[in-house]
Amino acid sequence: MTNATNVGNTIRLTQLLGDLRILVILFVSFRLMLMMVYQPMLIDDVERGLGAQGDRLYHFQLASLTEDGDYPFRDWWSEFPPVWYFITTTVYQLQGESVNYSGWSMALAMIVLAFDVGNLLLMRAIGTQLYGKNTGMSLAWIYAVCLAPMVFLFWNFETLVAFFLLLGLYLLIRQKENQSAVATAIGALTKFTPALLFGAALRFRDPKVAGRYIAITLGIFALAYLPLFAQNAEMTLPSLTAQFGKSSYQTVWALIDGNYITGNFGTVESHFDPDAADDLSGEPAVIPSFVRLGLAGAIGLFVFMRTKRFDDRGMVAFTGITLLIFFLQAQGWSPQWLVQIIPLILLVFPTRNGVLAVVVLSMVVFFEYPVLFIRTGATSGEIAGALIPPFIATVVVRTSILVAVCVAYYGVLRQEPIRS
Repeated sequence: MTNATNVGNTIRLTQLLGDLRILVILFVSFRLMLMMVYQPMLIDDVERGLGAQGDRLYHFQLASLTEDGDYPFRDWWSEFPPVWYFITTTVYQLQGESVNYSGWSMALAMIVLAFDVGNLLLMRAIGTQLYGKNTGMSLAWIYAVCLAPMVFLFWNFETLVAFFLLLGLYLLIRQKENQSAVATAIGALTKFTPALLFGAALRFRDPKVAGRYIAITLGIFALAYLPLFAQNAEMTLPSLTAQFGKSSYQTVWALIDGNYITGNFGTVESHFDPDAADDLSGEPAVIPSFVRLGLAGAIGLFVFMRTKRFDDRGMVAFTGITLLIFFLQAQGWSPQWLVQIIPLILLVFPTRNGVLAVVVLSMVVFFEYPVLFIRTGATSGEIAGALIPPFIATVVVRTSILVAVCVAYYGVLRQEPIRS
């Protein structure tokens, strides 16, 4: 009787954990209740609640410029493509005279949460496509309890970028190239990294299909930018160039340059001056950007030519290594990039080692920011004094982990796919 009861309980637990509705309910309700308990708000102009330490207040301050009739890409420049600030300013305007930081931030969090639910469902869908239903569901549960994607839901908008990257990848896996190209274009209009799917299209599809894929993406991207440039080219151009003109920050390149800073831009007021987008906040690069790009291009070409695995897992691994090579060559590092990195690690390595890699990487990244940088108030956000040795060690360790993941991705790409 006891054995029969245990078997029955096991079956019920398996059914419960396999119920997607339960997972989504828990996923959404947990985040909504966090918003209730730790409401984002301003107290004496100091940010409190879930948004503290993130970029939301900065985004709110820019969105509030619309109160005086000043709009992005017309009256002030943005360091990002148009999707995010169109959302933030629209939400600000819709709230009318009653707008305040708390209500605006919670409304933004609800929008970003909807995209994070999409990420959860895409983790399950891609995982199922790669390994079967049980593993796909397990990957969704693991993603649901990862801290980093949840934190950045309230701090930034990387969730949207990850959604369009995963959606584009999923549609590419399903051989829906045209739809994938549209998703990639919208993603690139949020941040540029979803366009790295071009590499997967070129490697895993014939040249004609890949050419059409790239043409559709670039066509949509250009069409979105045409009216912006027609309206005010001077205020629009920085959204394409500002991120590449920064001083180095939080990378081995920054250590070489002597820049112990974050990659934040200047004041809100500086966004009225397009020339401010090109102002260096630190020391100039010792190693020129074209050297970094050339090295990354050579490594990418090597991986491209040596790839043997052309199944779906190979495509995900190729996307993952492309993303990391791009991040590693960049002059800066942003902790929110974890939101793009974590799903791809889990999808390629649905194992204990994959989960441990995500946990260790997340711990290192959060130790760097906010643990170290929160202690830089007296130095205006610059790492100095006793904080320098742990900062250097953290950057080196984090970079080493990312390089190790690249090597692991390469190992997968060098395998012949197992055929059933």
